[in-house]
Amino acid sequence: MRLALYQPDIAPNVGTIIRLAACMGVPVELIEPCGFPFDKRIVRRAALDYFDHVTLTRHPSWSAFLAARAAMPGRLVLLTTKADQAYQSFRFRRSDILLAGRESAGTPMEVHEAAEARIRIRMRRGLRSLNVAVACAMVLGEALRQTGQFPGDQA
Repeated sequence: MRLALYQPDIAPNVGTIIRLAACMGVPVELIEPCGFPFDKRIVRRAALDYFDHVTLTRHPSWSAFLAARAAMPGRLVLLTTKADQAYQSFRFRRSDILLAGRESAGTPMEVHEAAEARIRIRMRRGLRSLNVAVACAMVLGEALRQTGQFPGDQA
């Protein structure tokens, strides 16, 4: 299981997702350009000291990510408000790459077309979307539950 972030806009959200990924033992694929200057000091405010406990790979572009993805197993599963299938009914696989779009604009059509699956979080009518870090946490939690990949107790 992996989390991928497509051109994120908000540094604190990236930090929160890095912290989530560190705690869950999931690598992060960061697809640039970001909507902010990527600086570990800025991102670290939300990631705290978890930054050093995650495998983070930065890709300078969507095409660079696609080239690297050729060596990654698994389906590209896009989290999008434009999907018909709810994430709770989706059958996750251990090797899935969960892709979240930009906070401001989601993802372009070429990203939708590259995804093998598109899923959404059902919400109340009239509301646009959840915070991207919250959405990642909800979907990743279900994916890890389904695939038996939650990390064990470290106590």
